[in-house]
Amino acid sequence: MQTHFTLAQLADPDIKAADSILRSCVHCGFCTATCPTYVLLGDELDSPRGRIYLIKDMLENDRPATAQVVKHLDRCLSCLSCMTTCPSGVNYMHLVDHARKRVEQTFRRPAFDRWLRGLLALILPSPTLFRLALAGAWLAKPLAPLVGNAFGGRLRAMLKLAPSTLQPPSRVDWPQVFPAEGKQRTRVALLSGCAQRVLAPEINEATVRLLTRHGVEVVVVKGAGCCGSLNHHMGNEAPALMAARANIDAWSTEAVLRGLDAVVTNASGCGTTMKDYGWMLREDPAYAAKAAHIASITRDIVEVMEEIGIVAPAIQTGQSVTYHSACSMQHGQQIKSAPQTLLRQAGFTVKDVPEGHLCCGSAGTYNILQPEIAERLRQRKLTNIAMTDPEIIATGNIGCMTQLSSVAGVPVLHTVELLDWATGGPTPRAMGEGNLPIR
Repeated sequence: MQTHFTLAQLADPDIKAADSILRSCVHCGFCTATCPTYVLLGDELDSPRGRIYLIKDMLENDRPATAQVVKHLDRCLSCLSCMTTCPSGVNYMHLVDHARKRVEQTFRRPAFDRWLRGLLALILPSPTLFRLALAGAWLAKPLAPLVGNAFGGRLRAMLKLAPSTLQPPSRVDWPQVFPAEGKQRTRVALLSGCAQRVLAPEINEATVRLLTRHGVEVVVVKGAGCCGSLNHHMGNEAPALMAARANIDAWSTEAVLRGLDAVVTNASGCGTTMKDYGWMLREDPAYAAKAAHIASITRDIVEVMEEIGIVAPAIQTGQSVTYHSACSMQHGQQIKSAPQTLLRQAGFTVKDVPEGHLCCGSAGTYNILQPEIAERLRQRKLTNIAMTDPEIIATGNIGCMTQLSSVAGVPVLHTVELLDWATGGPTPRAMGEGNLPIR
């Protein structure tokens, strides 16, 4: 693709990077076949190629974002399926992230949109505020049908997604060290996270048990928290980079003082962002090197377990598990087969989902901000899952779990919960919450 940026524009590192990305696009259109919004809506502007043209026009002409640009960028899930498909290696992720930052800098959204996006950006990264918000949402949940399609159905979507029960905070998420069982093989820091530790604290608990059982010392480092991805994908650069710097400082200090072989995350959406810290802070002289190092040692839990190897299963469940690969796992981190392989090694029968490359519609805050498209994608995903006749649905991202569990009809579990269970851990809590066919 030809570009026509001026030398003055190219002096901006972000524009220079965007120019390189745009020039790598050859208009082939392969991305349209695997883009969820294009598959659903059939609008070229709701495909990666169409959005690339909109972004190019906005940046090249140095103009504020228009309502049309915002509409189609907001509809993008950032699932990154297009990057898996692209034969030219177009880094759509970095391009759309920059475009979203530009939108937030130059476009004034309607009042309700500003309020809702600001609320999500404030609450979700804070476990304390999120827990309080969920308690309020639980009280208001019966009112969801009465809200109807007001404000584009977003209030109703937010209430419907709120869990029916709220687990107490887990002590595992406090800063501390969990010694390895037997001979120590490696030492890792665990991202305790933000929304996940409120919605499903059992995931971190299972992760600690699984790792320590396999000879890994696990440390939850003081000062580390939200990875920054929720704000990052909404175009809120300052709070996203603030969260990234706080994590980098915490883990870098721990690495220097006591040593770290890896930083482990069990939320694939977080992992995609953390592995990009080097890029996000490449122009910050105080953090560029530290960010690149932390990014280089970040591992999803399944990557760590693949390297270590699963011990012989303590139980043989013999259950059929349908594995739903989160977009941030298969497209963002390019982890394709490790989760399925580990589950098979742990004794489960594993099935893949037809159209597994298409997003379930969760995508961070997407299922709240774009509820109609998200609901259509969820129904499409559940229809495909039902074709596998699952007893359990497994995935590696809390967003997908939340999106699917409220209507799936069978337990939706994190991969690590199943691996922990099969190698000696307790039966996952969700296993007692019904085993009904998907409708």
